[in-house]
Amino acid sequence: MFRQAIEVLGDFGLMLYRALAAIHESLVGGRGSRIGRANLWWQMNRVGISSIPIVCLVLFCIGAILELQMAKPLANFGVVPLTADIVSLATFRELGPLVSAVVLTGFGGAAIAAELGTMVVGEEIEALEAQAIDPIRFLVVPRVLATIIMLVCLTVLGDLVAVFGGMTVGFFWLGIGVRQYLAHSREMLHVQDFVTGLIKAGVFGLLISSIACFMGLRVKGGAEGVGLATSRTVVYTIVALILVDLLFTAAFFYLGF
Repeated sequence: MFRQAIEVLGDFGLMLYRALAAIHESLVGGRGSRIGRANLWWQMNRVGISSIPIVCLVLFCIGAILELQMAKPLANFGVVPLTADIVSLATFRELGPLVSAVVLTGFGGAAIAAELGTMVVGEEIEALEAQAIDPIRFLVVPRVLATIIMLVCLTVLGDLVAVFGGMTVGFFWLGIGVRQYLAHSREMLHVQDFVTGLIKAGVFGLLISSIACFMGLRVKGGAEGVGLATSRTVVYTIVALILVDLLFTAAFFYLGF
């Protein structure tokens, strides 16, 4: 069991290394190593643009929930407007990138795994290799880049929507003025709060896409294998996101960033 786990991690690391090397080569290499823009744009639209409504809905609700949950304990000290500080800081540093990544895992990661798994079952991967086309460069790299780029963009949008959700509840239910709410948010937030969230989003995007591609390319057993790979992708990715988020948070805390 332990040996099998080490082999799987080694295969995953090798695929990730090849994908990152192909990305680097496409950015600095010659014309023949570039990634097709049409393919990249299509992946960005499929993975990210389609996820915007659900990400906005979830983060709006989370911002509103945080505002309501923190209002009562802070009201005991007469500082209800400080809910704006808590919602803004928690969203930009933690909840924005993490929640966006979890939503994108179920929305895009599962789709990537199912798509590649279906190609494996249909022997399309072997057909690409028979034509001397590298599946990593042709299939994995566009999906990895698209997921990273779109998750960063979704995180920025989700941060703003979550703050707007908290501000809406604060204005209509708690009597906090819009200007007062925004002033508290601006005073609490600093550049590093925004940067740490974007760093997490980029790494989360890499995790989601690489795990989904890896699980999809390892499919065996026909349609049943595709379903198993899809469900495992969601579970493994969410666990990996939580663990990596913990490591990042501990590192940023230790560095005072």
